[in-house]
Amino acid sequence: MANVIYGINGPVVTVKGVTDFSMMEMVYVGRQRLVGEIIGITSEYTTIQCYEETTGLKPGDPVEGTHTQMNLMLGPGILDNIFDGIERPLAEIEKEVGAFISRGSQVSSLDTEKEWDVTVTVKVGDILNGGEIYATCPETQIITHKLMVPPQLSGKVVEAKPDGKYKLHDTVIKLEDTYGTVHELTLCQRWPIRTPRPVKARLTPTVPLITGQRVIDTLFPVSKGGTAAIPGGFGTGKTMTQHQLAKWCDADIIVYVGCGERGNEMSQVLQEFSELIDPKSGRPMTDRTTLIANTSNMPVAAREASIYTGITLAEYYRDMGYDVAIMADSTSRWAEALREISGRLEEMPAEEGFPAYLPSRLSEFYERAGRADVLSGFEGSVTIIGAVSPQGSDFSEPVTQNTKRFTRCFWALDKSLAYARHYPAINWMDSYSEYFTDLDPYYVEHYGREFVDYRNNISALLQEENRLMEIVKLIGSDVLPDDQKLIIEIAKIIRVGFLQQNAFHKDDTYVPLEKQKRMMEVILHLYERAKAVVSANIPIKRIAEAGLFEKVTKIKYDIPNDRLEMFDDLIKDIDDKILSILN
Repeated sequence: MANVIYGINGPVVTVKGVTDFSMMEMVYVGRQRLVGEIIGITSEYTTIQCYEETTGLKPGDPVEGTHTQMNLMLGPGILDNIFDGIERPLAEIEKEVGAFISRGSQVSSLDTEKEWDVTVTVKVGDILNGGEIYATCPETQIITHKLMVPPQLSGKVVEAKPDGKYKLHDTVIKLEDTYGTVHELTLCQRWPIRTPRPVKARLTPTVPLITGQRVIDTLFPVSKGGTAAIPGGFGTGKTMTQHQLAKWCDADIIVYVGCGERGNEMSQVLQEFSELIDPKSGRPMTDRTTLIANTSNMPVAAREASIYTGITLAEYYRDMGYDVAIMADSTSRWAEALREISGRLEEMPAEEGFPAYLPSRLSEFYERAGRADVLSGFEGSVTIIGAVSPQGSDFSEPVTQNTKRFTRCFWALDKSLAYARHYPAINWMDSYSEYFTDLDPYYVEHYGREFVDYRNNISALLQEENRLMEIVKLIGSDVLPDDQKLIIEIAKIIRVGFLQQNAFHKDDTYVPLEKQKRMMEVILHLYERAKAVVSANIPIKRIAEAGLFEKVTKIKYDIPNDRLEMFDDLIKDIDDKILSILN
């Protein structure tokens, strides 16, 4: 008997009776063949999560199995593209049906007619194991796509085609496994989205992801292969912070997942990325970016799948030996999709209505980050940076608290900083990074021991200022001795001149680590020299009158990124002016 729909509850569809479906199997639902996934099986009912709008479905409509898990097509054409939550290309769908996505769209994920300039790198008789590279092709002007043997397959090359132009489904080599079965390998392969791709060995995250954002690189660094959370209430700049990281971080490839975000924000992302020039190559940023757009008005179940789609694409490029950064914006919307589907399944709710398995789902996602020796023989990494949107900026809510458990970097955005136009609005008292132990050897090797010492001193001054401000709130600043007033002045320079950054200034939007180190050096040098003035019982206002505080605050604009020798002149100027005050 054919499998037919018995009940429909939003995106949740049930089939009555015993079926031949298996858990997590991908199915087609109804006469429009809507994409769905089996999420529950009993002797009485099979439960399906439908990834498209179920309006118009009715009991008795057919349900067709595929005998495969929910999977993605992986191959050249992923970059410089935009997909929905289940890897359907939005540009191709628009050509076919217009501005709004129709249900049951059967557009291929990747362009099957485009010819790629393929170079075959193996010959007949070669033994290939899973994950090894058998051909390459230029996917964009700056990224070479490496065609890899599917991880579960190995064998001997019995036929290798010559170099030339091939379409996505053209056979490039034939591989005979140990059982004598011949497998035809094309330019693409499929992989289930909920299964992590295997690696040879996971490595310690000892290399920082350099973002050019001072508050991150210096105070709260994240490693390549690391995990970071950006929690913040409405309007605190989560999306804009992720945009800055996507534009400037030194990852080879960016996967941006707009998960339940506003449509106008996603269109802004698309427009910005298409106009932005990659600083490393001089090419458009889209040449090394793929976007997954699942806006707030798209089907809620596809939102749940979208971050798995993103992480699977990221792992695929990691397996080629690239450093990939995935921006998930926002995991709170993803958790809300879980909550909605869980409610329709009538599962017992846990804290704030979220399902009891929320922590395990979050951990499944974040644990797929990492730096690894991959099967192709290279070293690659996936860094996950997830935004969290706690209602009312309440960091004690379940999504933020559980995300904290599985990420080692926490960049807490502060509403008061954002409203004061201090960007990035990362609160230096509430944020933390657990990567210092892993990353400090890198900083010492490339930038000297001073970098770490400067950072520790800067952090200590900010902590001391926070303590002093509690006193100032109670009794005012006039009663503080000059040495404590000096700490408040220097901390203000750190906050305004170092931690605050202007994304629209050519020298301040991205700051190399060498300049970050010199900026810290100048701020701390001024502090040490000013302490000598205070020790001589000279009023601190003399230093302010000399314009030193203001001058050091403006160094982020006044000293270009390629003129670091100007810092030496500034240090000499500070010494001269302090000397004249002392004399």
